[in-house]
Amino acid sequence: MVETNILLTGFVVFVARICDVSIGTVRTIVTVQGRTAIAFCLAVFEISIWITIVSTVIHQVKDNPVLIAFYAFGYATGNVVGIMVERKIAFGITILRIITRTSGSEIAAFLREKGQPVTIFHGEGMHSPVYMLYIACRRRDLKWILPEVRQIDPELFYVIEQAREIRKVLKPVYTPLGGWRTTDKRK
Repeated sequence: MVETNILLTGFVVFVARICDVSIGTVRTIVTVQGRTAIAFCLAVFEISIWITIVSTVIHQVKDNPVLIAFYAFGYATGNVVGIMVERKIAFGITILRIITRTSGSEIAAFLREKGQPVTIFHGEGMHSPVYMLYIACRRRDLKWILPEVRQIDPELFYVIEQAREIRKVLKPVYTPLGGWRTTDKRK
């Protein structure tokens, strides 16, 4: 039977690994995006947690090998949690390319009405002419843009790319409230 203090230490190791690996996952993503100040601060927290936990496990692993399992499961869980946190935060700018056969002007007008800049091109598809819409937007704005444009044209095709470097992005005037800020949920 495993003692209570070993389980408590294991739980602390598990939670700390979730924290430091989650921070590391977000740090890696913001590093790729070129956000050096945020990456620097996250790295300080990440390595501080990591060194504390590693030293604890190394000192006790000979007597309590079960700590390896807590460490490993904390690491694996931290990867998943880090990805979920980063998706929620949705840092960065993306390029949304929409290709539609019929609704290019309608989608562009709708997005422009909401304050989202759109560039529209005319192209040639496999069987017919198409409209190509080029949109540079914040990643968090995809949450409202994609459902709206799919409603206008359920047949559209789109591609989302990460924008590595961008000169200027105009923020849309319209950003719907979500989560706890939604007024109709408070009724």
